[in-house]
Amino acid sequence: MQVRALATTVNAEPRPDPIVALLHQGLHREALAACAREHGHVLGRLCMALLGSQADADEATQETLLRAHRAMPTYRGEGTIKAWLCGIARHVCAHTLETRRKGRELAELVVVPDESDQFANRQRSRAIRVALTNLKPSERDVLVLRFVADLSHREIAIACNLDEAAARKRISRALARLRSVMPGDFV
Repeated sequence: MQVRALATTVNAEPRPDPIVALLHQGLHREALAACAREHGHVLGRLCMALLGSQADADEATQETLLRAHRAMPTYRGEGTIKAWLCGIARHVCAHTLETRRKGRELAELVVVPDESDQFANRQRSRAIRVALTNLKPSERDVLVLRFVADLSHREIAIACNLDEAAARKRISRALARLRSVMPGDFV
């Protein structure tokens, strides 16, 4: 009986996303509110990682949700809502970075709370920020989408307009490049 239950679970169709259902019903304001509730924290972390400023990240998150609201009538349903929103956020942040003066810090990473040595954590965070600034924007974007926004390879592919194999390769190359520009103590 356990085998049959497992087979039923494996063959079960994925649950439909309630946000997509709201979009199909034309309830865009309700869908926007659901997007903000369910994915707002991810968008905020992603924008913070890309922009390095909480004020800029808050503004970019709001702009992302506004652009998503405007684009809801044309949503094609390819991939997840989370990936779609992260793709929009990526474009908003890229636009913000283009207009920002050079020399401002590009990324602010959160210190891992598990480790007890705060000084070492700060040094590591600083080294990662500096190393990220030495990457190409496309490399930095995929690493932030993967490790800050916690997107899958498929979702990153959708957010970056790539196929999944290209997204995997870009992440792999970006990690190798990050390791090559990191100081030896932190690799």
